[in-house]
Amino acid sequence: MIEELFFIEKQAYHDSFVHRLDARVKIILAFAVIIAIVAVPYSTVVYPVGALFFLFFILLWILSRVSPVVYAKRLVMIVPIWGVIILFQIFFKNKYYTQYDVLWSLPLGINIYAQSVEFATILAVKFLICISFIILLSSTTKLQDMLQGASRLGLPAEMALALGMMIRYLFVFGYIFRKINETLKTKCFDAFDHHLPYRYRLRQLGYTIGTMFIRSYEQGERVYTSMLCRGYGRESHLFIASKPLKHAEWAFLLVCMAFVIITPVVIWWNAIHFL
Repeated sequence: MIEELFFIEKQAYHDSFVHRLDARVKIILAFAVIIAIVAVPYSTVVYPVGALFFLFFILLWILSRVSPVVYAKRLVMIVPIWGVIILFQIFFKNKYYTQYDVLWSLPLGINIYAQSVEFATILAVKFLICISFIILLSSTTKLQDMLQGASRLGLPAEMALALGMMIRYLFVFGYIFRKINETLKTKCFDAFDHHLPYRYRLRQLGYTIGTMFIRSYEQGERVYTSMLCRGYGRESHLFIASKPLKHAEWAFLLVCMAFVIITPVVIWWNAIHFL
């Protein structure tokens, strides 16, 4: 997970049209798509809306010039979290349907319903679109730029300060972990080496975790003392300079927002009037 954090931040330092966009544009766009796809009612209308949004995502991903392997790896990492939720939907009835048809009957009285399968696929489309745009945002925006963009959009100063400290110290924690891990490798210690006694491996892992937290605590104390010496107090906050959007960024944002708003509205209107 620590190495993945460094990898994600490294991708954000690439240079492309999407990377150069102001963080506010990408944050607004990501939230707009998420709100739009979530607001679409649980019906088959989600399929065409999701398809168009996913094509829009593919276009932005191509413009970002980030490898599609990066997207695939990060998507697969998240699958166990939301995949299980979606999978279990096929076994239960929900409030969006009044009639249920049994597709398969399993032992112990468990049934798989056609309507529940449809609901699960609709939910999968919504999850896929939301997660894809979050991956796009995090892969093309530095954490510090994201924090500044959120602050310019109205994030409370207290939250900005807390998140800023967390972001900075998260990488310090990562460097400490990497240093300890490299030390263990130089000593030829492998926690998954079955030739070593299980108790020995467990004890060494305990020592490693304890050392990492002690070093992190000591580093935190040093950082906090330095902050106090520099005037940190209850009224302290991050200074975020104002930065107006460029005309090209305004144009891009307006076009994208028009697409995100009009697409579900038009498809839903057509579905109502032609069915």
